Amino acid sequence: MFGKKKKSRSTVLQFLLLLLCFGPSLWAQTFSFQGDSMETVLAEGKERTVLTGNAEVQTEDNLIRADRIELYGEDFRYVICEGNVRIVNEQKGIDITCEQLFYNRQEKVVRVRGKVVMLDKKNEVVVKGGFLENWEESDETVVQIGVRILKEDLVCRAEYARYLRNEEKLELSGMPVVNWKGDEYRALKIYIDLNTDTIRLEGDIRGKVSTDLGQSEGAEP
Repeated sequence: MFGKKKKSRSTVLQFLLLLLCFGPSLWAQTFSFQGDSMETVLAEGKERTVLTGNAEVQTEDNLIRADRIELYGEDFRYVICEGNVRIVNEQKGIDITCEQLFYNRQEKVVRVRGKVVMLDKKNEVVVKGGFLENWEESDETVVQIGVRILKEDLVCRAEYARYLRNEEKLELSGMPVVNWKGDEYRALKIYIDLNTDTIRLEGDIRGKVSTDLGQSEGAEP
C-alpha cells in the first residue's frame, strides 16, 4: 500500500501509475479522477483507491464530486461517495445532490441516500426524497421515503414514486397527495402524465377542486 500523498487538487502521477498497472482496459472508457489526498491498494484482486479532499471522478457520462470517494472492483467498476456529494450528467440534464452515493459504472446504476435532491433540467422537475435509485440506460428513477416532486403548478407527496423521464410519467403510492393548480387529489395510487397534464387515480379516491365560482368542493368519485 502506498502512504497518503498530498498534492494540490491533482493526482495525475498516481493515476498514470494505475493505468500502467491495470493495463489497457481503462483506456477503453473515458475515466479520470483527482483529489487532495489519495491512498491506494494495487494488489491484484484487491484494487482499491480512496480520494479525500476536493475528490472528483469524471466518467464518460457523469462528473462526481464529494468529500470522500472510494473506487474499487475490476477497472474501478464501483464508486462510493460520502459527504457533500454531487453527480452531474450534462447530456441528460440531471443534477443530483445527496449525502451518500453508490455508482456501478458498468451497469450505469446510481443509488443515493440522505437528503436527496434531483434536478431534471430537461423536464423542469425537482425530485426530493430519502433514497433514490436511477437506471441511466432506461432513464427510470425510483424514489422512496418522504418523496416530494415539484413542477410548475404541480406538487406531489408520497412514500414511493417511479419516474419515467423519457415518457414524462409519474407513478405515486404510499399515501400519495397531488396538488395541481390549486386542486388536491388523494388515492391509493396516482398516475400522472406530465406531457399531457393527465391524472389517473386508483383506489379510495378523494379530491378537492376549485369550481368556476371560486369555491372548493369535496369529491369522492
